[in-house]
Amino acid sequence: MLYFLRRRSLTSLLPLLFVLVGVFVLARLTGDPTSLYLPESATAEQRRAFAASHGFDDPVWKQLLHYLQGIPHLDFGTSLRTGQTAASMALRAFPNTLQLAFATMLISVVVAVVLGSWAAYRPNSLADRISSLLSMTAGSVPDFWFAIMGVWIFAVILGVLPTSGTDNGLLSWVLPVVTLCVRPIGVLTQVVRGAMVSALSAPYVRLARSKGATDVRLVTHHALRNAAAPALTVAGDLAVGLINGAVVVETIFGWPGIGKLMIDSILQRDFAVLQACVLLTALSIFVLNILIDLGYALLDARVRETVKA
Repeated sequence: MLYFLRRRSLTSLLPLLFVLVGVFVLARLTGDPTSLYLPESATAEQRRAFAASHGFDDPVWKQLLHYLQGIPHLDFGTSLRTGQTAASMALRAFPNTLQLAFATMLISVVVAVVLGSWAAYRPNSLADRISSLLSMTAGSVPDFWFAIMGVWIFAVILGVLPTSGTDNGLLSWVLPVVTLCVRPIGVLTQVVRGAMVSALSAPYVRLARSKGATDVRLVTHHALRNAAAPALTVAGDLAVGLINGAVVVETIFGWPGIGKLMIDSILQRDFAVLQACVLLTALSIFVLNILIDLGYALLDARVRETVKA
């Protein structure tokens, strides 16, 4: 197990470094922050003083070296917008994204397992066709379209849900969570259905049925466990996508998460905060991928033996 964790850590180090360096360089191609934070009437001396106080007058390679040296100490510099440390802003926003992603995946997995198992138990029935049609549609339509339609219908026309923010308690969660749930439910339903169809036709399930096992026990105790492995892999990929790609939904609904903070930092050329957000997101994806591999090992004995090695 320790060998597995060490190997995964080493293999993920190079991609992580590539992402950090890439974001650092690309962020600086967006322009000079001086023009955003100083008035047009600022003198050349004031501009040089601003650049020097934030290290922008150093060569790019020197700025990059300073940034990489500060990572082990969680020192990313201070925000140009607020004057707060970039690390504190990123760490304050990240739990909001994690909560949104956790609620989304919990609901998506439960709904997809129920729908996928139901459709697989009656293959080619009317319920199976309707479930497949709805799930394929849900998995194909982009999140931002559902978000905009949700705001238009439930916030503007009906006025029953808030348009953005987190000040309305549980009501503030409805539109963001439902919007993010649509695609995972559609994708996972198809995966669970396909895996369950194969599992329910396996010899061990037919043997259990011949011994008098009930339909509920056949699905939950025999077929579902073996169908869970591929579903877990897809669910993990979707969870990674939620952490990494909830930027649009968080921006539309004004959700104070890491995605919205990234967008604000890009628009305001707040390089320190952007770099802190990217590092935190990349590390969380790295940890989540390891947890997915370990969970897969618990479900598949062949993978478990590889991990133990």
